[in-house]
Amino acid sequence: MGALEIRLGTWCLGLRNRSSGEWTEGTGRNGAQAWPPGVGVKDCLIILNQPGSLSCKNFWSLYPLECLEGKNDAATMRLNQNTMLLGKKVVLVPYTSEHVPRYHEWMKSEELQRLTASEPLTLEQEYAMQRSWREDADKCTFIVLDAEKWQTQPGATEESCMVGDVNLFLTDLEDPTLGEIEVMIAEPSCRGKGLGTEAVLAMLSYGLTKFEAKIGQENEPSIRMFQKLHFEQVAASSVFQEVTLRLTVSESEHQWLLEQTSHVEEKPYRDGSAEPC
Repeated sequence: MGALEIRLGTWCLGLRNRSSGEWTEGTGRNGAQAWPPGVGVKDCLIILNQPGSLSCKNFWSLYPLECLEGKNDAATMRLNQNTMLLGKKVVLVPYTSEHVPRYHEWMKSEELQRLTASEPLTLEQEYAMQRSWREDADKCTFIVLDAEKWQTQPGATEESCMVGDVNLFLTDLEDPTLGEIEVMIAEPSCRGKGLGTEAVLAMLSYGLTKFEAKIGQENEPSIRMFQKLHFEQVAASSVFQEVTLRLTVSESEHQWLLEQTSHVEEKPYRDGSAEPC
């Protein structure tokens, strides 16, 4: 078994060994059975990212789990630092320095700045931002690749296949089960084709029980997309000109999400060396 990585504030019922498919299940809200030795109840989740390790993907229900004693300083949301997700329309890969130049070009667009409520950054600042998304304890981000282009064009680089990004981050210290989700399809020719929808669905499988999306009131396509994913509007801000939509993952919603993402394949990722299947 590889080294444990501890994720605070996330919840799930069981752990699955990705090499054998074997599950270990919790038995109640404050207890579990058959966890690794030395584990104590800490209302957090053990996640191991390496091939052959344990993973929280495709859990069946939601309970607080456990973490190793004395290892809380290792807590982070970097669930995806060694993970690539393969869907039908998109491939999600961790945001690396390789992706920064094209991302920087995207964010020179006044339209994208307006839709994402972002300020333009210098290239140096963009590299610093990439490092923060890679390292910060409360963030998880993927770059979205066009799956068809990436898989069918020999020698295609990730940078040439980039179409956007999708982000998940913790915003409420009092509620570690809540995550805010964002998606951006930056390439105009790739919008309206379901790429953003599949990217968001893949992120919704990352173990939280409540999700929020804050969207500019003028961004009607994005609002409609989240509504189709069962998000409901819970607030509107005239000051920030945005609406807040929320999804609470009930058992029935969880089963629906599993059905929607059953085709998504998880594979190990190495910086700059992911290869089309």
